[in-house]
Amino acid sequence: MMFKLQIPGSKSISHRFLAASALARGNSVLSNVLRCEDTSFTMDALRALGVSISDRGAVIRVSGSAGGFTAPEKETRLFIGNSGTSLRLLVSVAALTEGAVLLTGTDRMKQRPIGPLVEALRTLGAQIEYTGAEGCPPVLVKSSSIHGGEISIPANESSQYVSSILLCAPYAASDVVIHVDDPPVSRAYIDLTLEAMETFGVGVDRDGYRTFRVPSGTCFGARNTSVQPDISSASYFWAAAAVTGETVVTENTDVSCTHQGDAGFLDLLEAAGCRVSRQKGSVIVHGGSLKAIDADMSAMPDMVPTLAAVALFCPGTSRMRNILHLRYKESDRIAVIAREWSRMGAHVEERKDELIIRGGVPLKTACIDPHNDHRIAMSAAVAGLRVPLRIKNPACVEKSFPDFWKLWGDLRLYLMENGGF
Repeated sequence: MMFKLQIPGSKSISHRFLAASALARGNSVLSNVLRCEDTSFTMDALRALGVSISDRGAVIRVSGSAGGFTAPEKETRLFIGNSGTSLRLLVSVAALTEGAVLLTGTDRMKQRPIGPLVEALRTLGAQIEYTGAEGCPPVLVKSSSIHGGEISIPANESSQYVSSILLCAPYAASDVVIHVDDPPVSRAYIDLTLEAMETFGVGVDRDGYRTFRVPSGTCFGARNTSVQPDISSASYFWAAAAVTGETVVTENTDVSCTHQGDAGFLDLLEAAGCRVSRQKGSVIVHGGSLKAIDADMSAMPDMVPTLAAVALFCPGTSRMRNILHLRYKESDRIAVIAREWSRMGAHVEERKDELIIRGGVPLKTACIDPHNDHRIAMSAAVAGLRVPLRIKNPACVEKSFPDFWKLWGDLRLYLMENGGF
């Protein structure tokens, strides 16, 4: 017996396809776009900049601007909630917009860093001002073009700084050369951006992850294309197999042909004792006898909460290293995991850029506060398969996975009917 499900479209790819199609020349048709809170912020913002987006039925139709936007108001306000991807990608889009554009969000968003991206865009000729705390949103963008040139940008906080510049670079007056100062965190997300650009017809010359050159005078072309399933969303169900010893099949995930870095989570599950079958078009995870693992998580930070849930049931001491950038996500995920997992009786040690979890200890019923962080809530649900938990504000999963609780309910029903946890 095994539990089977279909995974919705990738949030990361959906954002990039929406931005690229808005920048393209012509009309694009996008299928399997993830409809969630974050992508809604991106679509609403693009509409506010004059982009025609029709969301009807199975597809989204986008009428591209060929790289030039006109804000319909003297100062157009874009509210992007707590969507870091929306904010960072749209700041560069705003730099190509005639008129003033104010980008703002929730209180948490106003604490999330954006300084290196703003400085890079200023070097390229964009006029950007902070209207609140220096280095964080809100920002007011008052430019209609960028002139190009060479920039240096750090990517040790977020790879989205690089992705944002890459997406607007084809529309600069001269070539854009990006020098990345540090080895980028989450570099797979840069790969997703490059793949999206190639899908829409623009190639980038690169030297690994150190230098990127984007030729001027290019333009994204309209496309009829589909978004891959979201590997991050699949991870919670793969983790469910790990902690229950059951078998879970994600029927529409093909990890052999994706640049989504979170596919590496399957390697971690194998290291922890699970058996994984990567097939053409699907993934099967069989739970096994779990053991502790030590992992560098710099390349897949979104998997840290999921792995932290699995680690609760891995006898021994598990370590998640190189995760400082998790402090700048929807919540300070290092601190929140340490605090909330401790409520269950877990032994968790929080360090500046590490989490250390001693697994296999008795856990107790608890109320978990995800601090409005979707990934904390969904990871707590994994732990909840083994220990009774109440999760506050469960609706926060709308940010990335609106159907999560329905599918999770189907999983729990399967487990009950088949004698599982």
